[in-house]
Amino acid sequence: MSKLFGTDSAKGNTVADLTCEIAMQAGRASAAVLSCGDGKKSKILIGKDGKLSSDILEAAVCAGICSAGADAEGLGPVPAPAAAWLTKVLDADACIMISSTGPDGNSSGIRIYSPDGRRFPKEMEDQIEELVFGVGANSALARPRGEMGRMLRSDDAAERYIEHIKELAAANLSGLRVALDCSGSCAAVTAERLFTELGADVLMLPEPDDEIEQDVFRLASTKLERLMDFVTANVCDCGLAFDSEGFCCLAVDENGKLADGDSLLAVFAKDLKEKGDLRDDTIVVNYMSGLGLFNFARDNGIRVLTSGTGDRYVLDRMLEEEFSLGGEKSGHIIFLKDSSVGDGQLCGARLLGIMKNTGKKLSELTGEMNRLPQVLINVRISPRQKEIWKNNRVITGLIKDNEDKLGSAGRIVVREAGGAEPFIRVLVEGPDFAVINDMAMEIAQTVKSECRISKN
Repeated sequence: MSKLFGTDSAKGNTVADLTCEIAMQAGRASAAVLSCGDGKKSKILIGKDGKLSSDILEAAVCAGICSAGADAEGLGPVPAPAAAWLTKVLDADACIMISSTGPDGNSSGIRIYSPDGRRFPKEMEDQIEELVFGVGANSALARPRGEMGRMLRSDDAAERYIEHIKELAAANLSGLRVALDCSGSCAAVTAERLFTELGADVLMLPEPDDEIEQDVFRLASTKLERLMDFVTANVCDCGLAFDSEGFCCLAVDENGKLADGDSLLAVFAKDLKEKGDLRDDTIVVNYMSGLGLFNFARDNGIRVLTSGTGDRYVLDRMLEEEFSLGGEKSGHIIFLKDSSVGDGQLCGARLLGIMKNTGKKLSELTGEMNRLPQVLINVRISPRQKEIWKNNRVITGLIKDNEDKLGSAGRIVVREAGGAEPFIRVLVEGPDFAVINDMAMEIAQTVKSECRISKN
């Protein structure tokens, strides 16, 4: 690993890539940056999931924090949104969340939250990275002899979070039969108790026999087939699935049909607008959201603003004017008034609350948005072609020709992503799947041939 922070968080194979040494230095560097060199004693929270790899990294992070003269307070196993919220509640200077990102528990991620429960500003992340990887980092992090922090423990972090979400949801879910898929997710710590205490009849999806399937989605519909089958087999009103860190929520209706983040945003936007709680009648999404959501918003008098891809950029756009609702197709939904990050369990509780209050089935609520077929293809390109492909007339001409064919009935989005290992994301959307699939394949193949893709 050459960088601690990416667009999301530090991730790598535990011990091999995200080593205990790096984790310890991250703890020391965070404490040093927070002290601003003035000897201030900081308190940094540490949250984690229930995987063995997280225990190992927690010990290293805490050692680094305490060796830098700050106090480290362990929250124990909690969902990542709980860690972000508790940073504010417990008046901490920061929070480091450690969670596994793979089914075997050997791949881990680290996120660092500021006192307001948000990602650190980029300049502070840069300072921490320099102290972790820079020349002379060890001497820069040295503390006078005897200045050490304490290791503290919070015994009720998960319980406090449950009560917090119950208060925000303010719902009585009695009469609703709900299936929960928490396989490989931090949400497993709190979800069953939360939804049970809200009054729902909760059925937990059994852990899969095949460990590979424990990587619940990466939030792709193909990963939710078990939940779809479980919902229909057990006559549930709804199924909810959470990602590994508990930020995202996807739903399955009573017929076993997926409701992705676009569908959930449509439901929440309409509900908030009717209550007068949708600030400026506006929602924030990224360009990956489908035309169905944009059309639904237009028909319901809702304005849609777009941001870059990634929850960080959605949040930044929301903060510009304190917009109340935003999110991504992945199921990362942000209710800014209540949370500075996406919270899958809050999202699920709010969705069930709307079902209970309206008396409508989930299929009725999500059926108000007309979805259009969408094809997405990622094509690797040579690093030498970064940005240059945009001026390739063969590629741009083909895109323009297909855009003209689709007209206002569809759209084509071609964007570069991937950083050091760049790829082109080709997204085509329209009413006829066969047509847009042919278009996407043709554009992808043209990009590949024009940009001389690396074969390794």
